[in-house]
Amino acid sequence: MRSQKATGRARSLRRSATRPERLLWGQLCNRKLDGLKFRRQHPIGPYIADFACVERMLVIELDGWSHEATVERDTKRQSEIEAAGFRVIRFYNDDVLTYPEGVVEAIRIALATYAASPPRSGGEDG
Repeated sequence: MRSQKATGRARSLRRSATRPERLLWGQLCNRKLDGLKFRRQHPIGPYIADFACVERMLVIELDGWSHEATVERDTKRQSEIEAAGFRVIRFYNDDVLTYPEGVVEAIRIALATYAASPPRSGGEDG
């Protein structure tokens, strides 16, 4: 369940998106990438993923220079997001700015790879 605090923080982050986030979102929004729905600044537990495709359980994180100083925190964060059933791929902001087509292609490959993985168990009857 999402907390109101996380939802409010996600809304704030969407309003103050960085240039790389806006550029990548332009490639992911409105099911532009292979017809899949992406969410930006999507709460997952206490964390907020930059982008998430819930259908394929894929999180996309963009890292800027500030992430170099937070490697330990980011590792813990990624482990917890993965424990929630998501797979995480990361790109540097500079990669999005200088080679956006390559980033989108890497995401497309990850989506195809992850689609071939067995679905996670959700404990649902059916």
